[in-house]
Amino acid sequence: MQKINITAEVKSHFLRLYQIALSDDNFSHLEMQLLYKFAQERAISKAELDTILTEYAGEVIIPETLENKIEYLYDFALMIWADEVVSKDEEIALKKYIKSFGFLEKNIKDLSQYLLESAKEDKSKEEILNELKD
Repeated sequence: MQKINITAEVKSHFLRLYQIALSDDNFSHLEMQLLYKFAQERAISKAELDTILTEYAGEVIIPETLENKIEYLYDFALMIWADEVVSKDEEIALKKYIKSFGFLEKNIKDLSQYLLESAKEDKSKEEILNELKD
């Protein structure tokens, strides 16, 4: 497997995904499988992901583009929905990340609900991006 350069933004994304998975104090095997699936989608090996989760101590980077922000937030929603239970702590964590990604306070609740509902419906990231553009 060719070694790819994993950016600080992507490393930050995986750390946030891990935090989301832990936010309900029940880190299920489904959440772990999803974490590895997200890594595979980005050509990140299991070993590289393990290193990110256990050794990365760099700066936490917020994605710059709207598309990346939505993509990452939807990953969070999918992670939350992996065990088909949305805890209050997970909801709070998602809203916190929506806010930290620079979305307006008045849009946080609606965006959070939309992302979680879309995760429940198993929409693709492309569908999400297209719907939000309209």
